[in-house]
Parts: sequence; structure tokens; C-alpha cells
Amino acid sequence: MSTQAEKAAAFLALHQNPRPFVIGNPWDAGSARILAALGFPALTTTSAGLAFSLGRKDGEVSRAEALANAKSIADATDLPVAADLENGYGHSPETVAETVRLAAEAGLVGGSIEDATKDPAHPIYDIQLAVERISAAALAAASLPFRFMLVARAENYLHGNPDLHDTIRRLQAFEKAGAEVLYAPGLADPDDIRAVCSSVRRPVNVLVGIKGAPPLSVEQLGNLGVRRISLGSGFCRAGLTEFFHAAREVMEDGTFSFADKTMYMSELTRLFA
Repeated sequence: MSTQAEKAAAFLALHQNPRPFVIGNPWDAGSARILAALGFPALTTTSAGLAFSLGRKDGEVSRAEALANAKSIADATDLPVAADLENGYGHSPETVAETVRLAAEAGLVGGSIEDATKDPAHPIYDIQLAVERISAAALAAASLPFRFMLVARAENYLHGNPDLHDTIRRLQAFEKAGAEVLYAPGLADPDDIRAVCSSVRRPVNVLVGIKGAPPLSVEQLGNLGVRRISLGSGFCRAGLTEFFHAAREVMEDGTFSFADKTMYMSELTRLFA
């Protein structure tokens, strides 16, 4: 097995490559093993996927639960693993810094911190506090004995405020505060993606698989300046969608044609071997 430092070095190299890479988003150890078997070079957890697997809504998982899940994923493969650390599981910069340290203890080599408050009345942190939180996370990451890829997320587009100017302003401030990767989930318009990528010097992550968004390929995203591509809860939602339709067929139609589209046990066993 690779050491955590070796995984961190491999993860850094992926971000430094001029060609974009797709990072897989597992929600448990089993899905992580499948993504590794298919050749994904690195993994990062999905908070929504974990929440769904626990029968909850996104945002209803504790830090301890999320990090335990992330550790199980990191232990399941030899790949670099990062995590969706939501808003750091607390408002204060000190709490965010502690979350980064705990993530490293769990075997992770990266993680994202968002500027969303989880308060519907005030969904996005004021920029000064948002920057202080990223700065604290960056200092915690810098204290580690390996390069921890800290991702700073600007959440405007996911909370009803598709303000490109403010999103760029926040990402630029997060870059100055020490973020290694920049991310504005919900950004889908090619011109907006290009504008974000050209406005910062750090690698930009773009979320794909958004329903109704332009179907951009890896090559097209790379041409826009994107260096990392993630799917969030996309794979988990795809799996739950197939499960839902199969179960509904059984209950409503009394038929079992879904079985014709499933993988053989032998095929699945090979993926977990």
C-alpha cells in the first residue's frame, strides 16, 4: 500500500498536469472499489451520497460520521482520497481548521470547505468570514507533513445567487488565503467556466452531471481551462435511480425485467477482487 505522503504526491501531480482529470465520487467502500477498478486516478467523497445511504438529507451527517465514512473509503483502495467536508462542520475558523486536521488523521490527502452557512435566511457567509475560514484551513493544511489539497468552494450558484462577479471575487480571495483548488459548484455555462478559470491561477474544479446543463466533455472542459472534474452525488443518484425504477417495476407491474440489465455476480465479484 502507498503511504499517505505518496498518495498526496500523486494527488498533487494530477492537479499539476495540464490535462484535466476526472475524480471519482464514491459514497462507500464498495463504490470506491468499483471506481478504482475502472481506472479512476483519485477519489473524493460525496456528502449527499453518504446522507442518502444513511436515509437522510444532505447536510444531516455529523463530522464524525463523515470522517469515518471517508476513512473506510481511503482504506478500501490505494488511491488518493479527498473528502467533501461541507462547511467544515462549524462556523468558526478554529472549527474548520480542526476539521482539516481530523481529515488528515483519517487518511485523507485533500478536502473541500464551502462558504455556505446552512442557514436559509443567510445562506452564504460574508466574504470576510469566508476568507478567514479558508485561511485557517490553509494554515492547518500547511502544518501537515504532506501536501493537503485544500479546495475552497464558492456556493452562490447552489443557493439561488448565480452572481458570476461575486463568485470570482470570492474564489480570488480564497486563492490569496491559501486554497490549492477553487470550485464553484453549479457553474455550467461555458463562458462562465472560462471566465472563472482565467481569473485565477490555481486549478479549478467543475461539477458535471447537473441536470439540464450543457453536456460538456472532458476535452471541452479542458479547453475552457478546467483541471479537475467531479460528479458530486452523480454516481450515487444514478445507482439509486436504477434501484428505484427496478423496485417500482416489481411493485407496480409485478414483473422483473430489470434483472436483464444487471451485472452478473461474477462480474461484480471481479470488481471487488
